[in-house]
Amino acid sequence: MKRYIIFIMAFLLVIAPNKAEAVIEGYDVVSKLSKENITLYAKKMNGLYQDFKINFMGEVYSRPFWINVTNPTYAPQIYYEDINKDEKKELIIILNRGYGTGALEEVYVYRYTNGLIDVLVDNPMAIIYKNVKTKLSIEKAEVRVSDKVYIVDITPLEIQPTNLFENIGFGSIIKYEVKDHQLIAKISGQISPAGYIGEIIIVYEYRDKMYQAKSIEFQPADL
Repeated sequence: MKRYIIFIMAFLLVIAPNKAEAVIEGYDVVSKLSKENITLYAKKMNGLYQDFKINFMGEVYSRPFWINVTNPTYAPQIYYEDINKDEKKELIIILNRGYGTGALEEVYVYRYTNGLIDVLVDNPMAIIYKNVKTKLSIEKAEVRVSDKVYIVDITPLEIQPTNLFENIGFGSIIKYEVKDHQLIAKISGQISPAGYIGEIIIVYEYRDKMYQAKSIEFQPADL
């Protein structure tokens, strides 16, 4: 009986599925969503993570031109959620090319149909150029979004006129997040290299086979 039990245990160990994480030689694991079996791999080259591979539930996809900083605090973010209300989950990956005063994030969205299929996300800067008008003086910043006007008193920042931009600048800091099953972009507004006055908030929706702005608003900073 003892020998029989040992034999059965050994047999079960052999046939049990191997749930150990797959290893891709020469690549580091840079981010993963363990419960969904999704892992991002990349090579560390010239101080950056490059030449990415996506292991999506056992299927591996190459993304050789992706870039992310190596600081683990700013590791790529992975979401697997339904963000277009079709009752099917989408894969969302957010990369970070820099941080500090130049935090530039990029977002990639995929649906799965016999493989991962890229879905276009409208560039947040293009959305701003189409929908936002601004004015800047030594006393105030004005941001007009559609028919709504936001006025920000910038005197508390005590910015020297020589350091003041000609107009409000957007684009040096772009961040993405997925919240309440919606893709959101946040673009900081600056009036000097260190003068932050608030951010544009863009909430995306799936329309005409791509993700476009559902809403756009300016959120002033508490100066």
